[in-house]
Amino acid sequence: MSKYVKFTHERARAEVTPFDRFAELNACRRKLLQLRLIGVDSNGTSFGNLSVRDGATRNFYITGSATGGVPDLTRADWTKVVAYDFERNWVRYEGSTVPSSESLTHAAIYKSNAMAGAVIHCHDSTLWTAILNQAPTSSKAVGYGTPEVAYEIMRLFKVSDLQSRKILVMAGHEGGVVTFGGDLEEAFAVLIHERKESSPCVDGAFHKRTPA
Repeated sequence: MSKYVKFTHERARAEVTPFDRFAELNACRRKLLQLRLIGVDSNGTSFGNLSVRDGATRNFYITGSATGGVPDLTRADWTKVVAYDFERNWVRYEGSTVPSSESLTHAAIYKSNAMAGAVIHCHDSTLWTAILNQAPTSSKAVGYGTPEVAYEIMRLFKVSDLQSRKILVMAGHEGGVVTFGGDLEEAFAVLIHERKESSPCVDGAFHKRTPA
């Protein structure tokens, strides 16, 4: 088990319920790998994860913990979160690998937005710096993968334009950016759009969107 997983967990079954979006998940993940938005850092630590909702439920399929640098994932590298409890800091899952350490972050988005069908959590220091406190931003006091950040995300849905903007910055997790959409294509498009909007100018300055 990854030392970065902060929640307690319980395996419901050893195999993941079959699903028909495996190819779509891997295709999106390969694009994120090519852009270095997920992967392994210089210390050998995996970063980045993605998920898709299971139909109209709050259950979701998500990459396993510490799989960020794996070139192509097999079905054994994915898990299905079938229950969670923020107060207990607890997750139940199907599969042979423990769900991503950010599973509660993904769960908070699916719980808060019935239309969210996919979530991407990546690391992009340039984008993170450019939109910190410009886009919906979680408190710097809360760390990644905790119930506190899940509660922060649910709060942001109520007090900011997160519902429509579909991107948030994790102030307490340097480089951490989360996007979501009706499907992976939209979640990825939101991410690429924000990267273009915040790309460096020729003089080295950054385009920063003015808060509404």
